[in-house]
Amino acid sequence: MNGTALLHLLQLASPSLPIGAYSYSQGLETAIERGSVRCPDSAARYLVRQLGDVLAPWDGAVFWRLLAACGADNSAAFWQWNARYLASRESAELRAETVQMGYSLTRLLMELNLVPPGAMRDTCLPAALARAVHALGVPHEEALLAMLFSWAENQVLVCVKSIPLGQVAGQRLLLGLRPAIERAAAQARSLPDDELSSWAPGLARLSMYHEVQSGRLYRS
Repeated sequence: MNGTALLHLLQLASPSLPIGAYSYSQGLETAIERGSVRCPDSAARYLVRQLGDVLAPWDGAVFWRLLAACGADNSAAFWQWNARYLASRESAELRAETVQMGYSLTRLLMELNLVPPGAMRDTCLPAALARAVHALGVPHEEALLAMLFSWAENQVLVCVKSIPLGQVAGQRLLLGLRPAIERAAAQARSLPDDELSSWAPGLARLSMYHEVQSGRLYRS
């Protein structure tokens, strides 16, 4: 990967990207509230399980297909996978999260003249991110790793703030997730369409409980 592509990738993966990712926990806040995640070891188990059961067979795999659709200029496939991802959101919070961040990223891309005007519609975050990757010429394999790392980094920040963990413990946790992130990326790239799965009832329940949880810091 050349220097320009690397810099673009770092910008897309940065927590300062103004799409509001820091305001969502994807049900993790409820897992902490209920005691399922309460220390570095339980946080590591939870996040590794999420990477293997959710991110690899669905979020990452759909993102990989959206990248391919952008690369092939296949609008029909792009919007088909966007619609499938939106339909997979089991709760109102999870759907609102991906639509809001997808909207924010698409709007940013339009303001930076990276996508044409009039591109606004219900776009999930993976679809908007695939557009950005294509527009900036970032290699797809590295983009997939960055997408998974950004998810993991945000989840670790939730743990640092809400368990709470210390900063060093948070960095140790994030570093320890590297093998799981690499496995998830490899699985996402290799799965055939008929083996993709978004079956995660535990995560769906956590998200639904979060919608009525009192004292919330996060929007999901």
